Amino acid sequence: MAITLTETAAEQVRSSLLSRGRGKGLRLAVKTTGCSGLAYVVEYADEVLTGDTVYTSLGIKVMIDVESLGYLEGTEIDFQSDGLSSSFKFKNPNAADECGCGESFTVA
Repeated sequence: MAITLTETAAEQVRSSLLSRGRGKGLRLAVKTTGCSGLAYVVEYADEVLTGDTVYTSLGIKVMIDVESLGYLEGTEIDFQSDGLSSSFKFKNPNAADECGCGESFTVA
């Protein structure tokens, strides 16, 4: 299974990397926190780290560390704007449940 981006998410990453003037792609990870136990961590990556799994979707590299990979395998990343807020959204087939805000999740 792969990590994929929607066209909207890919364009957001491209635009942000261009504005930053540097970067290799997007880093996606999970950390223990939040209402449901696990939370997504998204940041722009300036390098590929040893042990990263790298997926390419719509020309954008997505780096995932080995500890997070099992939680994220098969995830689709979207980017949505709603009024004054905008954020990445995740369609994660591994998530058994999500909190109401969509920022954290649990696995079965």
